Amino acid sequence: MSPRTNFIKELKELSINLKEMAGSVEETYERLFASLRNKNEDEVNEIAASEKMFGDMQRAIESQCLFLITKQQPVASDLRVVTATLKVVTDIERIGDHVADMAELVLRLNMADLASYSPHLPAMIEAAKAMLHDATEAFFNRNIESAEKVIAADDIVDELFNKVKLDLITFLKNEGKDEDGCIDILMLSKYLEKIGDHAENIGHWEIFQETGNMKDVRLL
Repeated sequence: MSPRTNFIKELKELSINLKEMAGSVEETYERLFASLRNKNEDEVNEIAASEKMFGDMQRAIESQCLFLITKQQPVASDLRVVTATLKVVTDIERIGDHVADMAELVLRLNMADLASYSPHLPAMIEAAKAMLHDATEAFFNRNIESAEKVIAADDIVDELFNKVKLDLITFLKNEGKDEDGCIDILMLSKYLEKIGDHAENIGHWEIFQETGNMKDVRLL
């Protein structure tokens, strides 16, 4: 097998591993809120302990990336792909961390109906989930147009975050109780907002791996 053929094979394996990790994080996100709806506390506890799994996946993929950079001497276009993967795996791992953090908050809230605190939370959960899915699809399909749509969609998540904050103020004024619950809901919505930010980052890294540009600045 020629060095180039071997490199292409290893690059495909890298993409498969990253896609598997992204799929696992997305599935865990969906499981969290499905478990909340079904009042499955055992599964939420399992999700709260998932951080280590995603950290292990991240380190394995980072090791692959560094091997390809140091041992295979990729050309510029290949180097963009490996570099983008090295960055995207960090965003995906952070999303996994945020899902685990949200699971802990759900447990602290005693599996309460999130919409009872803010009617905008279900829409924010769906918007962040869509951004995560669309961002990773854009990256793996090498689709700049889809990546640009993901980047634009972050404004929707930010707007919903602001609405959730206003809902919580209204909740406290009307109910006059459960301050701790409102703080936990605010933290949960902040994690959702951060997931949107990480998905936006993935969109930018897709554009980078095609063009070498990051936010209109030439990097490679």
